[in-house]
Amino acid sequence: MDDRAVIQTEQLTRTFGGSELPAVDHLDLSVPGGVIFGLLGPNGAGKSTTIKMLTTLLPPTSGRATVAGFDIVRQASQVRRRIGYVPQLLSADAGLTGRENLLLSARLYRVPADERSARLAQALGFMDLVDAADHLVRTYSGGMIRRLEIAQAMLHEPEVLFLDEPTIGLDPVARRAVWERLRELKRRSATTILLTTHDMEEADALCDTLAIMHQGIIAQAGAPAALKSALGADATLEDVFIAVVGGSIEEGGTYRDVRRARTTAHRLG
Repeated sequence: MDDRAVIQTEQLTRTFGGSELPAVDHLDLSVPGGVIFGLLGPNGAGKSTTIKMLTTLLPPTSGRATVAGFDIVRQASQVRRRIGYVPQLLSADAGLTGRENLLLSARLYRVPADERSARLAQALGFMDLVDAADHLVRTYSGGMIRRLEIAQAMLHEPEVLFLDEPTIGLDPVARRAVWERLRELKRRSATTILLTTHDMEEADALCDTLAIMHQGIIAQAGAPAALKSALGADATLEDVFIAVVGGSIEEGGTYRDVRRARTTAHRLG
């Protein structure tokens, strides 16, 4: 394995039950530090299964992977200490305030007690949630919820942040607000961000490098600009996707709206 890679997989495979078709099929992936890396593909491509293996939530059937230099199976506890994870499904508690959600996360992540107040204040300011900090999360918009969840995952200053469909169910304005926070996070820290998406615009706007997943394999990988230019001067990322896998992706408010959208995405993918 490449010691310079923050995330690396070798022949990583996951099958379910008696299925002969792997959800993730002998995946070889290398992600350097300090980048935003995207896994682009439709629901069912293997993106969420990959991220669940890399975050130690799902053991691989075969192959191996390291995150932040630690093996995801043999050194799972070391991996978990060094990562943040924001799943598709809602992770913020609607019955708590934004500040209370952050405090709960700080305790779970074992942020030292004498640092919690400063970390919470920094997170709320960075995610533009100061004015809403003491309101119940059930009153938040979808974009505010997502920013809070990212803040929760960053409290312990992880080396790697995993985001599973980070803007699913959000309107265009909220989606762009989340994008800007992720860009700023990359500028301010050395955190490596791996995100999954089925949104072409999101992949193009955010990712330094992306891998197009199809039926459990990496069908194509590279910087978005390079992938497009290789196809033609006027090519879009959707053109690249169609050329690589022969099809297009169909892209998929309030707390209830976000919960419904993410539940649907989780059921389908």
